[in-house]
Amino acid sequence: MTTTGSKHNEPTTLLRAGDPEPVRVHGSAGSQSPFLLVSDHAGRAIPTALATLGVPEKDLSRHIGWDIGIDGLGRLLARQLGALLIEQTYSRLVIDCNRAPGHPTAIVTVSDGTPVPANADLPAGAASMRTLEIFEPYHTRIGEELDRRTEAGLETFLVALHSFTPEMHGLKRPWQAGVLHNHDPRFGRLLIDILLEEGLVTGDNEPYELTDTSDYTVPVHGERRRIPHVELEIRQDLIASEAGQAEWASRLAKALNEARARYHTQYGKHPDQESQP
Repeated sequence: MTTTGSKHNEPTTLLRAGDPEPVRVHGSAGSQSPFLLVSDHAGRAIPTALATLGVPEKDLSRHIGWDIGIDGLGRLLARQLGALLIEQTYSRLVIDCNRAPGHPTAIVTVSDGTPVPANADLPAGAASMRTLEIFEPYHTRIGEELDRRTEAGLETFLVALHSFTPEMHGLKRPWQAGVLHNHDPRFGRLLIDILLEEGLVTGDNEPYELTDTSDYTVPVHGERRRIPHVELEIRQDLIASEAGQAEWASRLAKALNEARARYHTQYGKHPDQESQP
């Protein structure tokens, strides 16, 4: 339950009884699958204390509020791979869990032309509560799972799942999927080759580029640990329906397994990732 400070009657916690937990985990807690799936923008919940953030429902359900379709796709993919999936529950308009705390786009005041009134002139303490109660539990859970896998001697390929809107700023996006990578593109480039072989219009660091500062999840959990990793983007109109989610889950399960096999062939099962290509 929310408690209040004694001096200014300011809330000292954000999440209240009845608000969802910030992290959802799907799959077996002891998964032996070589893949760990994470989803930074799978949820669209808003803490009760923040009401609707001042944003109309029609906008909250748009791509600005969450990654449309990635929840269903991610869960089906986890099932097919026998993998664990760690999802973040709250809307990216509350806090973007793929941005470092304090990043200019971590808590946006305008998203794709839509104002977010509750985020304007946000006190530092209120921003810190969102980091403490939503951002940190999510990334802590990912870190715990990676630690478990390391201690158990399990091979790990980290796959960050996202989706993107078919059109942005009046420009149509032709890609069906995008594969994002940064300092270690090896696994990502193998996956690009496989998707292209399937006849799919696949972006290489499109429609977004993964960088040290634009993203958080892959740089922190993939690059710092020097494990194979990739960030996947699937166009939202292709996975908005259950049928589309099922189709892409099957496609990606096959592609990820093939990319892993090729990775072993080219780089070995336990590559020395100190040496970057």
